[in-house]
Amino acid sequence: MRPHTRILTLSLALVTTQACAHHGVASLGAAALEGPGAPVETSSSATLPEGQWLAYLKLDHAKSRRGILTPPENDYNQYWMLGLGYGFRPWLSAYVFQPYNVKQDTPGGYRSKGFTDVSLVGVMGFKYDDGFLLVPASESLDDMQDWHFTLYGGLSLPTGNANHRLSDGSIDPGMSLGFGKPSFSYGVTATRQMTDKATLVFEAGQIRFRQYHYDNDPVGGNPTGIRVRFGTETRFNTALSYRLVTRAEGRFRVDGNLELNFLRLGRDVEDGIPAPGTGGDILYGVLGTRLYKDNMSLGLALKKPIWIDLNEKSLQQGAEGRERYRFITTFSALF
Repeated sequence: MRPHTRILTLSLALVTTQACAHHGVASLGAAALEGPGAPVETSSSATLPEGQWLAYLKLDHAKSRRGILTPPENDYNQYWMLGLGYGFRPWLSAYVFQPYNVKQDTPGGYRSKGFTDVSLVGVMGFKYDDGFLLVPASESLDDMQDWHFTLYGGLSLPTGNANHRLSDGSIDPGMSLGFGKPSFSYGVTATRQMTDKATLVFEAGQIRFRQYHYDNDPVGGNPTGIRVRFGTETRFNTALSYRLVTRAEGRFRVDGNLELNFLRLGRDVEDGIPAPGTGGDILYGVLGTRLYKDNMSLGLALKKPIWIDLNEKSLQQGAEGRERYRFITTFSALF
């Protein structure tokens, strides 16, 4: 039995926020030298220490496969995410995220880039120890091996330009810089440190979108505009994090991560009609690592679709499930 001592206070926090098929995913991470690990994509069940801040930066670079469309629709997408979190209580954290997207058609084709909708997220943390309890201010290493849970909820604000026009003056909702109306997210996580080195994580979440009427687009054949509601996104994720290296004297740690991310995309609806070439199911495999130094954390991961069942798959070049790969980098610092 380990003695009941306080964990080295690098602390940890991991939360998923607004995520969508067209605008990318955000998650946060930092962890202690001892205690549970934190995956790169799947959200762990942790809250920020009371009175402390967490700064966060993420890049998700998605390289597309070439499909049968002529001309091909998409070359790559880059989803940047800047975030800031604060611990109001040991069991209550809040975050704000500002995304920046770059979407590139085939070289020389259309390009869309700019800041998109700001997102706000709240996270409430619990643990199970002879009953459900709010997460306390400090826990021993033994306590950290209890099941921990979070409930999270958030929304995006329509701060981005939903009617962003491409270089020819047309509007493509899939390449816009916002949804035009708030979208809403909610979910749960469960985490348990199974051994001194291994941590198991589960997450389920959903995002719902509202219909928005885009401006007129004579170039694209819609002189009166188009009403679009993006399909609901449902996620089920699981991850195993394993501590590989610990150097207490240098306050340094390296973890390896294996993850499975399941994504179900509902069909988009355009002018009240289900849109072809949208929606379906994707299972991603993620292989990654997380490095910790002092109060900072760096996550690196390669994410690839390993099974897909897309509606009208040949029409979905550039969509989720049609990537060659996604390379993900995250950086966070607690202060």
